[in-house]
Amino acid sequence: MDSESIVYGCIKHFPFGDPDARRRSCEHNARALAALPDADGWPFLCREMFSVPGDDVLTGQYKTQVIHFGMSYRAVEYEWEHWLAKFEALLKDMYWVTAVVHLETEFAGHHTFVWDSAETCHEPSDQPLHVRCEWAREGMPL
Repeated sequence: MDSESIVYGCIKHFPFGDPDARRRSCEHNARALAALPDADGWPFLCREMFSVPGDDVLTGQYKTQVIHFGMSYRAVEYEWEHWLAKFEALLKDMYWVTAVVHLETEFAGHHTFVWDSAETCHEPSDQPLHVRCEWAREGMPL
């Protein structure tokens, strides 16, 4: 039986500027996610794995837009470079302050990947992204 991998995390965007600029940046992020493919076939990232809050306190957004996501895969760690490339392409097209991805695997332990914007906020661009990774292995040593 193949091993299962769980991927989950969040993208945080603290909208800056006047109310119209804040609304536009949040709407831009929602459009970037809506442009992702459906879950049919083998997409590494698909629209269905993301959840975007509303634009007010009653629908999930006080100040920070917190976009959360999660999906269960069959051994995605063997194709992790492809997953990361698609995720970073998405991040390059969004407004955000930080992004965190947790990868939980049965055999390779737990990994946490963190992206921080170089400036106050990342704006859509082709600028290189910087990620740091933390790894933890539970259980007996091999």
